[in-house]
Amino acid sequence: MDTDSRPKVVDTEVVVIGAGQAGLSTAHHLARRGLTPGTGLVVLDGSPAPGGAWQHRWSTLTYGQVHGIHALPGMRLTDADPERPSSAVLGEYFAAYERRYDLRVRRPVRVHRVLDDQEGRLLVETDHGRWRARALVNATGTWESPFWPNVPGRTAFLGRQLHTADYRGPQEMRDARVVVVGGGTSAVQHLLEIAPLARSTTWVTRRPPVFRTTDFDPDEGRRAVALVDRRVRAGLPPRSVVSVTGLPMNDAVRRGRQDGTLDRHPMFDRITPWGVAWQDGRTVRADVVLWATGFRPAVRHLAPLGLREPGGGISMDGTRAVRDPRVHLVGYGPSASTIGANRAGRAAAREIDALLAGELPPSEARTVPSDAPIAPPLVAA
Repeated sequence: MDTDSRPKVVDTEVVVIGAGQAGLSTAHHLARRGLTPGTGLVVLDGSPAPGGAWQHRWSTLTYGQVHGIHALPGMRLTDADPERPSSAVLGEYFAAYERRYDLRVRRPVRVHRVLDDQEGRLLVETDHGRWRARALVNATGTWESPFWPNVPGRTAFLGRQLHTADYRGPQEMRDARVVVVGGGTSAVQHLLEIAPLARSTTWVTRRPPVFRTTDFDPDEGRRAVALVDRRVRAGLPPRSVVSVTGLPMNDAVRRGRQDGTLDRHPMFDRITPWGVAWQDGRTVRADVVLWATGFRPAVRHLAPLGLREPGGGISMDGTRAVRDPRVHLVGYGPSASTIGANRAGRAAAREIDALLAGELPPSEARTVPSDAPIAPPLVAA
């Protein structure tokens, strides 16, 4: 008698986890190579609707404020209203893309863990079933893994703390004293729209922000991506490509610098019940601390596979995990941009096609010793 109450395992060729830009791009290219969506190709997405992380962005982030968005392969985004929320525009676009290519995304499905079934396949366990695949594409991005710095006193603060992932717009900051922590684009966007409504705003960063006054040309873009790629190949945690490109300068940013909204302060040393404090005795009272401190790759479900290196990251060869070539990470490290995800999706599909055809042995790269030497960081973390 079978006493196993767990859902039966469904066999497939490839499982793609995540249906944002990276996941849809990869699924598109895999389908073009002959895998049938829904049977040979299974796409799982944890979000309730199409749109990837965009559907969770705050409503005041309009499509016109978003820069560097590249179309998904095979379908351009045209005639989008720049004044509409980016969440609505891109959510509709992703939904139309899924329909056009019949990608049959299953959602919402939460992946708990991925295991090696010891028979050459990967077992994907979720809250809606189990799938066994010959290859896996992890395209989960970072949105579900917000980074909260460990600052003394954070748990004692009597006001409200939230992360960019929880931010829903400036209206919730009306008449509040707000401290925004973080040196990236999101922090700048938050400050510029919160300042007119808040009682006061204070901007805090660990490092002085670098504003770009010139256009970011393709050569600089390639150099930035190369820095991230070298870290990933060394088995170190990736930095985002954006983190090495600087902050774009535009008219709104210039006004913010002139009127003091973007007057940056160094990182405080501790949080008090009523605000933040520095070692030199300075204090700022706060009702809200908004952590615009970025995200980390959402890869916890891959932990059973032992992909991490001693340096803390997953060493990559292109999109393949060095420790297991059945696993591809798209939208991770150097491909964590819309154009990067498109290119990586195509590359991953090509290599997975070779793996399924027997041209790449599944055990080829699973012999890296756990004490393999790791290069020192090439970019400060």
